[in-house]
Amino acid sequence: MQKPFDISDALLRELHDPETRSAAFGRLLESSLTPLYWHARRLVVVHEDAEDVVQETLLRAYKGIDRFRGDGPALKAWLYRIATNRALSLLGRRRRSLLTPLDAVSRTLAGRVSEQAAPDSDELLVRFQQAVLRLPLKQRLVFNLRYYDEMPYAQIAGVLRQREKTLRVNYHLAVCNLKRQLTEQLP
Repeated sequence: MQKPFDISDALLRELHDPETRSAAFGRLLESSLTPLYWHARRLVVVHEDAEDVVQETLLRAYKGIDRFRGDGPALKAWLYRIATNRALSLLGRRRRSLLTPLDAVSRTLAGRVSEQAAPDSDELLVRFQQAVLRLPLKQRLVFNLRYYDEMPYAQIAGVLRQREKTLRVNYHLAVCNLKRQLTEQLP
């Protein structure tokens, strides 16, 4: 798991100051690039697609930073919301081009996990990643943010714009579904 990024009040002030914005955004980029990349990668699977999602995310964030008026955790949630929306938009375009439901696209991506994995990858880890991709989209989003990004439910609520209670239920269902899928795959 990657280290979560934190945003200080000083960095926020510098992001809102036109004279220090570029340097501050560079520091924000340093701390957020890896977590945002892996968040996108878990959603879209393919390295190049994840890079595109992150690039679009950071471009939109830079252009829209003047409109942002929250605090550090809210900025992190805002960046993750943009990345999530960009990833879902990419998956939606893929779905339309294939004329298939989004869950079918997720199943296709689950098949690509083994293609994208390094030759020496742990087979159990590959199966786990494939199982995560077979989760319904809402469960997968909540699971990824909670498990991999270690976000508290309050922050996930800011990313997905849903109630915490709903998110807790989706996370619980995701864990149950993963357990079921993985035990069915045991020899």
